[in-house]
Amino acid sequence: MTTQAKHCLCGSDLTYDQCCGQLHSGKSYATTAKTLMRSRFTAYAMRNGNYLLQTWDTASRPEAIDFSKETGKWTSLDIISSKKGTEKDNKGIVEFKAYFTQDGEAKVMNEISRFVKKQGHWFYLDGKVKSVGSSSGPVNQGLNAPCTCGSGKKFKRCCGKN
Repeated sequence: MTTQAKHCLCGSDLTYDQCCGQLHSGKSYATTAKTLMRSRFTAYAMRNGNYLLQTWDTASRPEAIDFSKETGKWTSLDIISSKKGTEKDNKGIVEFKAYFTQDGEAKVMNEISRFVKKQGHWFYLDGKVKSVGSSSGPVNQGLNAPCTCGSGKKFKRCCGKN
């Protein structure tokens, strides 16, 4: 019996090593604001503070990231929209919903994040949290959303298959 590699937490159909692992290791860099957002979500889920600080713009970057107070577990990411943030742009905005569990309860955080590109590299500038609360109903918000089982696959390719 062969073990299938786990899909990346960012919601792509790739394994971590093929996806965010490439960015976290420095083998490649995010070419869009959306790609950086996905890799930063995975870094938060994996508690990779070094990557988060490296990809945070110096104008707003904290000195350190303290994960000791976090009690939840980040489970999936759903990109709602993006404005600019392409390879041709120097600024971008990404709205997303990050799903997590805390004390056995499914929750969701909705945020709008701003990104800047400097010297060919994308950086997180800042974000505004629109809401944080209990996830009403199933975490999955559509066929293309990450599956609630935590596989990292899209719902339609996992538990949503007929």
